[in-house]
Amino acid sequence: MALAATANQAAADIAVSSKNAPSGQAGLQMTALLGFERKGLQRLSEGDLGAIASGPAKAEPALKAPPAVKKKTEPKIDPGLRYSDAWLAAQPAPQGGADWQCLTEALYFEARGESLEGQFAVAEVILNRFESGLYPRSVCAVIKQRGSGSCAFSYVCDGISDQMRDRTSRDRAARIARVMLDGAPRLLTDGATHFHTRAVKPSWSRKFPQTAAIGAHIFYRQPGA
Repeated sequence: MALAATANQAAADIAVSSKNAPSGQAGLQMTALLGFERKGLQRLSEGDLGAIASGPAKAEPALKAPPAVKKKTEPKIDPGLRYSDAWLAAQPAPQGGADWQCLTEALYFEARGESLEGQFAVAEVILNRFESGLYPRSVCAVIKQRGSGSCAFSYVCDGISDQMRDRTSRDRAARIARVMLDGAPRLLTDGATHFHTRAVKPSWSRKFPQTAAIGAHIFYRQPGA
């Protein structure tokens, strides 16, 4: 009996010591965790189970931002051009580079005694020449062009000082020049490239079609311009 009891006690000690071994203890813990997990899964809906089975959702590709739309540059002048000193005075204070200064000077010396329309008409002639492809490629070069012993615009080579002493006339010419260079519509001369005063009749005036007569000036368009 004692021997049998001793054997049983040894077996019991072995059984107990096997439970305390790391591998045995880990097995028991894993079994318990799986049990908890199974109970948790049983409480989930079919939709939740499907989401777990399919894994995490793939991120949608980022949409490309639409290209930036460039804002249209607004015109610097009031598009409703009116030939009045009040309208002209309401425009931004004039300033600019060499072409603006040359056009201001040409309007002052060639047309300051004319009406407002007459001064705008001379500006049209100069810009029509500039854009025609038949004349120099800058406003200043068009105004200062010389040939056959004469100048395209008489004040350039008349030997008189080009100082603009009349402040009011200079300011008006500067404003007209700025408005026209900024793209004001040319409504007066039907594309004219030439003009002369009524006191003279140059040879080309018999060859070019007349387009307008404003104040002391008669306007013509060069064929092909």
